[in-house]
Amino acid sequence: MTELTHLLAAAFKSERSASRKLAARTGIGEEQALRATLEQRAGAHGLAHLLEQRAALAATETARLAARDARRALARSATTGKHDGPPCAWRAWFDGSAHPNPGRCGIGALLTGPAAEKIEISRPAGYGNSSEAEYLALIAVLEAAVAIGARGLSVHGDSRVVIDDVNGPASAGAPSLREYRARAQALLARIDDACVRWLPRHKNQAADALSQRAVAAFEPADMA
Repeated sequence: MTELTHLLAAAFKSERSASRKLAARTGIGEEQALRATLEQRAGAHGLAHLLEQRAALAATETARLAARDARRALARSATTGKHDGPPCAWRAWFDGSAHPNPGRCGIGALLTGPAAEKIEISRPAGYGNSSEAEYLALIAVLEAAVAIGARGLSVHGDSRVVIDDVNGPASAGAPSLREYRARAQALLARIDDACVRWLPRHKNQAADALSQRAVAAFEPADMA
């Protein structure tokens, strides 16, 4: 670090401004002007003492910013963990769409595994409401997980209705979704250490895009 760079790092904004004005007024060099400004600020204690103080202040500020960044990273990690759950070997995301609601249904899902396995599902699913489409997407990705032999599976969706229904007691289940619930739970029972968790919609974009693609590709024959 050059002497000028060292002085610039130690000087406050007002001191740098004053030194530029001094250099312009007297014609002396930038380094000489800044040194003169800082020496005046240091007074009887001397420039060396002032530079030591400024270095200590800079170190304290650096430590404060590092601690702040660490707290923010921890908070982000906690928020992510709240939705994602503990690390799992297999992970899946599902989403279903109905346009209008009820209307043409499309389902989308993504299944990933520990050895870079990746299965995408995007297909029309007949006619129904959004909850039925969501359940059909869940069933489709569970079928794919069973077929590939997934173990230790965390499945994520943004439908509170479906998540609460499949995880809740039978007495609290929606009668209209009973058949879908039974199919999903039967598949979950065939997968060791499987769970279904809710996550916010903005974190389920991949599955949502797949379901929307399926609706866009809907053909009249798919309603049969």
